[in-house]
Amino acid sequence: MGIFDIFSRTKVPQIDVREANSRLKADKNVIIVDVRQPNETSSGVVPGAKLIPLSEFGSRMNELPLDKPILTICQSSHRSPFAARKLAKAGYDVTNVSGGMMAWRKAGLPIKKR
Repeated sequence: MGIFDIFSRTKVPQIDVREANSRLKADKNVIIVDVRQPNETSSGVVPGAKLIPLSEFGSRMNELPLDKPILTICQSSHRSPFAARKLAKAGYDVTNVSGGMMAWRKAGLPIKKR
C-alpha cells in the first residue's frame, strides 16, 4: 500500500470559506492551519492562522492539539486535503476549507498581511 492509498481512503469534511470564517468567529477553539509555503503567505493569511507548510507537515503536525477542531487551508484547495486526511487518520477533528485562499480573497473575508 502506497502513501496515496492511505490518504485516498480517509474522507474529510469540506466547508466553504464563508462557513470557515463563521466557525472561526463563533468558536475561539477552532484552529486554522495554512499549509502553503512561506513565500506564498506574503500576500496574506487568515488572521490567527498557524502556518505549517505541507512539506513539513508530517514532522510538525504534533504541534496541533488533538482536542480542538482544525480547519486546513492552502492556496486553491489542492494541498490542504492531503494535510486534512493525514490529521484525520491520526484522530484529529479536521475539516478542509474548499477553494482555499483564492476563494477566501474572492469572498472579501479578512486577511492579515505578513
